Parts: sequence; structure tokens; C-alpha cells
Amino acid sequence: MKTVAVSVIVPIYRIEKYLPQCIDSLLTQSFLDFELILVDDGSPDNCPQICDEYAKTDTRVKVIHKKNGGLVSARKEGLKEAKGTYITFVDGDDWVDKFYLDIMFKLANANDADLVVTGHFREFDGKIETIKPKNVGIYNEVDIKTEILPNAIYNGEFCEHGVSTYVWNKLFKKELLDQILFNVPDDVVMGEDAAITFSYLTKCKKIVISSTPLYYYRQRHDSIVKSVENPKTEYYRLGLLMNYLQSKLKLSIDEKNLKEQITYYLYSQILVRSGGLIYNEDGNQLFNPFLDVERNSKVVVYSSGSFGQHILSTNLKNSFFNVVNWIDIDYHELEIGGNSVKPISSANNSDYDYLIVATINPSNYKSIKKELSLVGVDEKKIVSINTDFDQVTNLLVLLGFDSEFKFQYP
Repeated sequence: MKTVAVSVIVPIYRIEKYLPQCIDSLLTQSFLDFELILVDDGSPDNCPQICDEYAKTDTRVKVIHKKNGGLVSARKEGLKEAKGTYITFVDGDDWVDKFYLDIMFKLANANDADLVVTGHFREFDGKIETIKPKNVGIYNEVDIKTEILPNAIYNGEFCEHGVSTYVWNKLFKKELLDQILFNVPDDVVMGEDAAITFSYLTKCKKIVISSTPLYYYRQRHDSIVKSVENPKTEYYRLGLLMNYLQSKLKLSIDEKNLKEQITYYLYSQILVRSGGLIYNEDGNQLFNPFLDVERNSKVVVYSSGSFGQHILSTNLKNSFFNVVNWIDIDYHELEIGGNSVKPISSANNSDYDYLIVATINPSNYKSIKKELSLVGVDEKKIVSINTDFDQVTNLLVLLGFDSEFKFQYP
């Protein structure tokens, strides 16, 4: 079997608008020793035809057509066919830098690394933000055990990962990925990347983390779910992910540390999807994570991203806050329940009681808080999130999660 240095696997489903840009960015790489595996996951649009047309014009392109089975199953099919020593994943609605493969391969090859992690660009509505890992460097087996794994999911600040969850800004060794990916259940449909990345870390003896941004992640308006259809379904899916992570990491991480990491990770995901305020089936409030904020408080919400949108959507149903303004530095035209996004200069201290920064990332929180203070926002009015471990643990029990992080339907 003829091998190549790198296999690029692209799972594809309903992204015909973006797919040509993605494929073109890969076929014009400066690095040549690779194959491109396009996995059509039963896409109902023109994606299958687009894939086939590219395969006719470039022998590096391999196309797999399969019945729709979800992201994990698509990645598995791609890996089965891959002939590369290394594997990288690209989402079909994203694109990459011309030197994406060249730099990642050299980072791996020069250091005999089992995993390469790089920076990336986040593109949203025409605006591009550069995101770089903090912990740049080379980590050996001892470092991975003592520094990387104990901080991978939760690095001590709520809730920041020591290693980003994404699989698309990474280069994996195929021989190790084969031991991980095929064990991830196809029904893990929430946090699929985390299931792969964090369990893969346990197989690594050497990791290279680079700050060089090479990947363009496109955040689409239509990819943000603004309301939770069924909380129990969401909790069940999150429980599948957390239980899987617990089962795969328990031999590599101290029990107490692992419980803390997964507890805070699960809590953070519930907060984002619930809009912060958590209710039971009867509509009674179980938990308010926003410290000091009481019912009918006049509130400004910062962030037009996923968390911010969920806060406004949830409040539409439950009317806990009186949302008087919705602001963002990264301004986008959005409207929920009569509130539309406005620039940060529109927040006047006399108009509100509290300002909620809708992020679970502490680095973002600190930088946003600083920017808001520069335009005169009273920092005393900026809300903190409750991260008391005992209270969070109690909340998870109330919601129906057991000691193994599985969600138990009542």
C-alpha cells in the first residue's frame, strides 16, 4: 500500500456554499505529499457532485459517499481509507492557510511529535480574530502526565481548556488515532472533538504546541442554536460525552483532579446551552449562576455569541431579568425579543443594575472587562459566575447526573 505523509479528512454535510473554498485551499498547499479524503455523509444538497468533480481533476482527491451517520461516523470512514502517516481534519465550511500542511508536518517531523497543536483564525461575519494557544512549547511524556493532562479540560480558571478541544487545528499520528477514534461511539453528537482530543492525549509521548495560526474557522450564524429544544436530550448527550471522557482518562489522571475537570466542563456546557439560568420541568428555578443578580434586575448582556443569544432566548420564556441593552465589541446585526445588538458605547451606568459578560472563558472575560472599563462601564456592576464546586456538584445531582456523569432519565 502506497503511503503519503499526511491524510486530510473532510467530513461533509449540507455545506455546498462553502465547500469549494475549503477544497481549493487544500489543493493549493505548498506541501505536496498528501491525500485529500472527502467524506460525503449523505449530504442532500450538491456537495456529492462537487466532491466528484474535484476527484476527476486531481488524483490526490478521494471521495467516500456514505449514508448519513453523523460527524463521528464520517471521520471513522475517512480514517479507514487513510494512507497517511499523519492525519488532520478540516471542516468543510472552513479553509486553511497555504502553508497549513507544510508547517504542521515540519512541527511533527522535527520533534517526532505524536500531536501538533497550532493557533487558528476565527472568522465571523467578515471579521477575523487570531487565537493562539498560551502554553507554547514541546512536552515530553513526563510533562504530559504532570502538566498537560491535569489541566487539559480545565486549567484551574473557569472554564478554560489547557488544550483546545478542536481536532481541526491539530496533526495526529495515524497509528495512535486508530486506537482512539474507532472507540468513540457514533452517538456522541455533542462535543465530538473533545471526545477525540482529550482521550488521544493519553496515548501521547511527545506534544508540540505552536502559536502559528494556520486554520480559518468560520463561525456561521446558522450554526449557533439559539434555544434548547429539549433540556433532557441535551443533558443526555452531554452525559454521553462526559462519561466517555471519564472512562478514557481515569487511568491517566488522579481521580479528584479528573472529577473537578469534568464537573466544571459539564457545568460550563450546561450554562451556555441553558442561557445561564437553570429551571426544572415545572418551570421552577433550580440555579442562578449570576452572583448577586436578582429577579427583575435591569441587566445589560454583553456578547452576541452563543451564550449571549441563549441568555436572551431563555429570558424571553422566563422573564427573570429586565434586559435593557445587548452589546458587543464584535458588533453583529442580531435581534432577539426586541433587543438588537448595539456597540459597547451605548451602555450607560445609570440605565442598569448589572452587566453580564456572556463568556465561560476567563481570558476573554478579563480582556472584555478591561475594554468595557475603558468606555466608562462601572466594573462593580460586571457580574461574576458562581463556580463554587460543592454548589455545582449539587446542581448536577439535581439535574439527574450520576457519579459517572451519566444523565439518568427520571
